[in-house]
Parts: sequence; C-alpha cells; structure tokens
Amino acid sequence: MRVLITGARAPVALDHARRFAAQGHTVFAADSHSHRLTASSRAVTRSFRLPPPRTAIAAFAGTLAGIIERERIDLVLPTCEEVFYVSRARSRLPAACNVFAAPFELLAELHSKLRFTEIARDCGVHVPATTRVRSLAAARALTTGPIVLKPEFSRFGVHVRIYRDGIPADAPELPALGDWAAQELVAGRELCSFSIAVRGELRAHVTYEPAYRLARSSSFFFDPVENAAIRGFVATFVRKTTFTGQISFDWIESAAGRVSVLECNPRAISGLHLFAPDAALPAAIAGDSTGGACDVRADAAPRMISAVMTSAGLAQALRRGTFARWRRDYRRARDVLATPGDRSPLAGGLLDMAVFAASALRRRSSVREAATRDIEWDGEVLAP
Repeated sequence: MRVLITGARAPVALDHARRFAAQGHTVFAADSHSHRLTASSRAVTRSFRLPPPRTAIAAFAGTLAGIIERERIDLVLPTCEEVFYVSRARSRLPAACNVFAAPFELLAELHSKLRFTEIARDCGVHVPATTRVRSLAAARALTTGPIVLKPEFSRFGVHVRIYRDGIPADAPELPALGDWAAQELVAGRELCSFSIAVRGELRAHVTYEPAYRLARSSSFFFDPVENAAIRGFVATFVRKTTFTGQISFDWIESAAGRVSVLECNPRAISGLHLFAPDAALPAAIAGDSTGGACDVRADAAPRMISAVMTSAGLAQALRRGTFARWRRDYRRARDVLATPGDRSPLAGGLLDMAVFAASALRRRSSVREAATRDIEWDGEVLAP
C-alpha cells in the first residue's frame, strides 16, 4: 500500500510509519504544524504541510485530496485530533482511498465526555455517574462529596478539577468553555487502553499503566498490563457502535479490582508503542486480518520516551525519593523515538518542541496548547 499518515508531529505517527515501512508499504507523512519528528524518519518517503484544519477546513480538505490523488494514496491514517476534520471532509476526498476513521457524527459523540458515558453504560463495566453542568453552583447542588469537573470537550487533563473533599467555598467559577461534565470521583490506579477496530470487530488491543506523567497530563512511560474486563468492554463497545478506527479509553482500577471507564479518545494514544515492529497492525487496519477478536497482541516489555524519562522523570524521582524505582523502570523499557538504524527522529522531535515553545511564547500559552491548537475540535459546527 501507499499510506499517508497524518498528525505526523506525534510519536504515534512515527510508530505507525516505521511499522508500515518495515512491512513493505510506502509511507508518506503530513501535518499542519512542524513535524520533523516523523518526517526525518527513514521510514517516510516524503512529507507534506497541510493548512490548519481548525481555522481552514476547506483548504485542509482540498490540500489533502490533492496529495491523495498525486501520490496515489491507498490508505489515509489519522493519528491525532485531526481525525475529526479528516472524517468530516471524507466526502471531498477520493472515494477509492481508504480513510481509517469512523463517521464524524460517531466521533463527535465519543469525544463528548457527557454523551460517551451514556453510550458506555450497558457495555459491562462501571461508568461513574456523570451530569451536565454549566456553573459551580450547579455542580455543588449535585453533591457535597468528592467530584471531578471537566469540560465536555477537552484533552490531556487540561482544565480538569478534582475536589476530593467536595467543592470548597472559595473555588473559582468555571471558565466559559461550554458545558462541563460533573463526574463521580473514583479512586484507584490509572490505566489506559488502546485498540484498533474494523466494522465493529476488535483487531488489536492493549491496556497499560501510564506510570510516569508530566504533572497530571501526558505520560512518558507505558507499562503493559492484562485486564480481561477492559478487553471485554472494548470488544462490546466497538461492536455496539460498529466502530472503525483507533479508539482509546481512560480507566480507574479500584483496590478491589473493579474497573471504571472515565472517557473515550477516538484516536491513537501511546499504547500503540507497545506493539512490536513486526506486529500485524498494518494488515489489521487494512482489513486483511480475519483471525477474530484481539488477534494482534502487544509486547510484555514497557516503552518510554527516553528524553523525557531522563529529564522530567528523573527530576520527579529525585524529588519524591523514588530513584531506585526509576532506575529499575528505565533499565527495563525501550525508547520509542530513537531506535537502531533510525535515530534522526529524536533530533527532529527536539526541533518540533522548539517550534512549539516559540509559538507558546508568542501567544502566551502553554507548550501543550501550542502543540495542539490547530487541530483541536471542541464541538464547533463543521461544514461537511
């Protein structure tokens, strides 16, 4: 196949590119921001710059369609939140090309932290009580006990408020970010899952613990775990929604072993890194795998973003007095950026981070906001 991977600024795009190329496919990469991380990989034949979909979806769709036609692309594989725009623009893209994404209307429902919990309720696991609110007063009226507040459309834990002892009297009012989800606070171990499904059939799955995080946001160490309840939920959920694409969930596992599903990310996340280079993900995505549910399994070894593990991760360990654990974890994990024979992406990723940092300084925002601003979708109406 000739494969175009979008969202090429992300490590998951690099991971896909390497796997597709190693298994004989011709790989192209595209993004609307700096994406040297993936573009510098030996796995990529050519890379392209796209218009920012959040502010120029028509230009984004037209440019994407032109690339597909000129390069004779067989498969478009979105990886990040540009998936919403790619899916919305599907009718403008060449019909013969396989776009690996669910219909926009379904993606929108799953991205909503309110609507998702309604869909998930009969799929076999605990779903925390979740209510739509627009003010702190409305959230207080629900409970005086533990509660989590988060915007209906958000990512990476941004704007999330966790009140373990109830909402204090001096808590600031909720920002005007549309509707908010007021969710029952569930205590326990954080887990994440990443899966690939085609027409409601689960093709690949992994659950992992995000063992090291930047504050309460992105993880940089991914430790695989086995959890039959989570796998069962995902299989039921994708079958119920006839889902096609990449789908991810956030979980809490209680001390007693009960798992609670918190929210859905209908896109790739770092669990992808836990599959071996020769894992049959390309065949599963292309629809060639017919071996039944969960026929592609992840490795048992953890993965990490080594550059962050040796900087922020080490600093955290020294501050918390957990250096011995950090050293053991570092020794048993493999890096996802610099791999033997393809180390240029590490330098490419550092250059991307410099671009994001410069953008953050200009806009007086965080680096994380600068890194995703042009592809985020927060429920706005999009023209087809």
